[in-house]
Amino acid sequence: MPNAKTASDEPEKSWLEKLGPGLITGAADDDPSGIATYSQAGAQFGFNMLWTVLLTYPLMVGIQVVSAKIGRVSGHGLATNIRNYYPAWLLYSVVGLLLIANTINIAADVSAMGEALKLIVGGPAQLYSVVFGVVSLLLQIFIPYRRYVRLLKWLTLSLLAYVATVFVVDIAWSQALASIVKPDFSWKQRYITTVVAVLGTTISPYLFFWQASQEVEDQLMDAQARPLIVAPEQAKANLKRIKIDTYIGMGFSNLVAFFIILTTAVTLNQHGITDIQTSAQAAAALRPIAGEFAFMLFSAGIIGTGMLAIPILAGSSAYAMAEAFKWKASLERKPMKEKKFYGIIAVSTLIGIGLGFTSLDPIKALYWSAVINGVISVPIMAVMMLMAARSEIMGQFVISIRLKLLGWLATLMMALAVCAMLRTF
Repeated sequence: MPNAKTASDEPEKSWLEKLGPGLITGAADDDPSGIATYSQAGAQFGFNMLWTVLLTYPLMVGIQVVSAKIGRVSGHGLATNIRNYYPAWLLYSVVGLLLIANTINIAADVSAMGEALKLIVGGPAQLYSVVFGVVSLLLQIFIPYRRYVRLLKWLTLSLLAYVATVFVVDIAWSQALASIVKPDFSWKQRYITTVVAVLGTTISPYLFFWQASQEVEDQLMDAQARPLIVAPEQAKANLKRIKIDTYIGMGFSNLVAFFIILTTAVTLNQHGITDIQTSAQAAAALRPIAGEFAFMLFSAGIIGTGMLAIPILAGSSAYAMAEAFKWKASLERKPMKEKKFYGIIAVSTLIGIGLGFTSLDPIKALYWSAVINGVISVPIMAVMMLMAARSEIMGQFVISIRLKLLGWLATLMMALAVCAMLRTF
């Protein structure tokens, strides 16, 4: 009888086919809340914030590769591994705070999307926010994972709007490049706070949970695939894919962040507009300066990135909750078979929509979401680094010294960022 075909026997995938969890995770990082942060950085400090992208890219790659490897090697998401190997209080604290921060972030994102559409066509922003939130929820519930993940891949193209915007405004490239190499760094509180905001926006806990869970989801969707800890013969192709996927995904994320900072620097900052609180404000401010086309691109990008980010915010919360309480969790299964999992997605999204109808200040909501994300990211990153070095979890695939150094550096930078942020209270 011939041997069964294994994953290692499969033909080599093209580089485009290898893009999945890493690309989607990276693109989701540039959500409307992130756009607001990057716009604020460019508006306030011009070219002198472009250097931050050079810092965030390697740190983001390091920690996201670690999260992806934990998922693919162990066959479990982060919350399951925390539940199995660490105290219950740590698990429930992290998952609870993640749920709160993600829900607030959803509220900010749907509000920004509604405001962006109002800028384009007029009409009631709150109604648009409800429609965007509900459509996103229905897509998550009724479209199976295999098809839905393809939709998310296509949505990453919405970020190209911010690349295109650069080509419709005049840029002093020599000055911009000089500022990257030798920025006019400042130790003033406002400058440090903005650096912290950029770092905190770029490296967020929901991204860790999502990418690890998507590696597990992808493995479960392939009948021949197994967790690498029990199928080491599948490791070479999968670890190579994770590296390519994450490097490109995080590169895409940081490239878009770079262009948003650059666009707002050469338009808003150079015209004296330095107080930008939301992504919609940035789009509106661009209109008289950069023209109608740049305004339309920027606004459309807010809507596209929001449609990408909302399911990932809600989905990462649902995966974390399901793993913490030992529920079944898969976007491929039908909602009636995964009621608790889909219930978290629905509740988180609907509460996020509902917050838009309260007196909650969206700017303060974003601020506190960033605070919560920053505070919980440090212990999560530390635990991830410890997990990735444990043979009980990773077997022979414990992370390399190089990845350890990069991951712990990212953890240290986030810890310093949180300390700096807390000093501003």
